[in-house]
Amino acid sequence: MSDEVEPGFVRVRLDLSYDGRDFSGWAKQREGQRTVQGELEDAIRTVTRSRQTYELTVAGRTDAGVHARGQVAHVDLPAEVWAEHQDKLLRRLAGRLPHDVRVWRAAEAPAGFNARFSAIWRRYAYRVVDHPGGVDPLLRGHVLWHDWPLDVAKMNAASQALLGEHDFAAYCKRREGATTIRTLQTLSWERDEDGVITATVRADAFCHNMVRSLVGALLFVGDGHRPVEWPGQVLAAGVRDSAVHVVRPHGLTLEEVGYPADSELAARNLAARNKRSLPGRGCC
Repeated sequence: MSDEVEPGFVRVRLDLSYDGRDFSGWAKQREGQRTVQGELEDAIRTVTRSRQTYELTVAGRTDAGVHARGQVAHVDLPAEVWAEHQDKLLRRLAGRLPHDVRVWRAAEAPAGFNARFSAIWRRYAYRVVDHPGGVDPLLRGHVLWHDWPLDVAKMNAASQALLGEHDFAAYCKRREGATTIRTLQTLSWERDEDGVITATVRADAFCHNMVRSLVGALLFVGDGHRPVEWPGQVLAAGVRDSAVHVVRPHGLTLEEVGYPADSELAARNLAARNKRSLPGRGCC
């Protein structure tokens, strides 16, 4: 599948962040809810004085309530529009966008770049506190309160069985025609001096609800309701387990998206479109 930019257009990479509390997720919706994509596309159309809306492609579609610190998107703009507005685009977007979404960088993308398909990993953080008094009011929009004491060492031990390439069907909400095979590269927990426990979760890609389901399972290990072996057993079973709780979205933040060297972007773009299968399971 070709992803060449149409003649007369320039592909622009946007690096952005947003507070997801008042958004119905990233993607535009037919019902007209407020979304990050909708706000950005409207702002770009307005500040470039364009009659049409230029559609954004994003590295990872976040759900309602999920935040992003290191989101990446691209948009193809007519060359003359980009030439006229590139030097002033950030400042003009800052004046037009609502305060809960910011664009930090807008630059012409290298050849072969696709914000979604060129990415080789996405890194999320999920933040939780187990203090009996609850969450610091200044952090309440970004940190989950878990009202049982958590054993971080047990959660780290349980995380080990989930690393690597697996079919994460047990931790994903299935979508028609989409694979649930992913390579989980990092899953670790750390408690800071203020008592905030952060899960760092990095994978080549994520299926729907995957991070929040993994976190939900591991919290049950940390508070003693399930043994250390349980999350791995759920993974091996390969089916959704009603005991796996999908935690609330506000503790989740997309922190960073990784891309290969410019010379490898086009190849990664093509490879990422292939439907994956595990060895020995056939292609489809």
